[in-house]
Amino acid sequence: MDPVRRPVEPEAPASADSAGASVDLLTSTYQAHYRSLLRLAALLLDDQSSCEDVVQEAFIRVHSARRRVREPEKILAYLRQTVVNLSRSTLRRRILGLRLLPKPMPDMASAEEGAYDALERDQLKAALRSLQRRQREVLVLRYYADLTEAQAAELLGVSVGAVKAYGSRGLAALRVLMESGND
Repeated sequence: MDPVRRPVEPEAPASADSAGASVDLLTSTYQAHYRSLLRLAALLLDDQSSCEDVVQEAFIRVHSARRRVREPEKILAYLRQTVVNLSRSTLRRRILGLRLLPKPMPDMASAEEGAYDALERDQLKAALRSLQRRQREVLVLRYYADLTEAQAAELLGVSVGAVKAYGSRGLAALRVLMESGND
C-alpha cells in the first residue's frame, strides 16, 4: 500500500512572516550590528572566543523566537538583552567552576620541586656515606636527631670537644662534597 501523499504547501517568503520579525530583518540586523554586539560582549567578558560564542548564541535564540517578537523594530534591543543575559550566564558558570576546583594544598611543592628535593637528598646521603664514621655519626646526631653537643658526646662516649671537632670537620667535608656534586 502506498502512503497517501499530501500536497506540500509552499512556505511564505522569509520577508513575509505575518507575525514577528522576518529572517531578512534578522539577517540585516546581523550584518549591521554584529560588531557592536561583539563589543558589548567584550565589555562583559574577558576573551574573544567567549564573546563570539555569546553573540552567535544570541542570534540563534532570537532567530528561534522571531515569531514571538511583537515589534520587529525592537529586534536589536532583544539581541542586546540576550547578549547581556548570556554573558551573565557565562560568568556565573565560570565562577561556579572556579569554586568547585579543588583547592591546592598550601605548602604543596610542585612535581619539579619534589624531583629536585629527591635528587638533593640522594646527593646528601651519598656525601654523608663518604664521610668518616665519627663525622657522620656526629652530624646525624646533631642535625638529624637534633641532640645537643653534650647529648651526642654522652651517646658516642667521647668528649664535648671531640663532638665539636668531628662536627666542624664533617660539615666542611660535606660542604666540599655537595659543591663538587653540583658542578
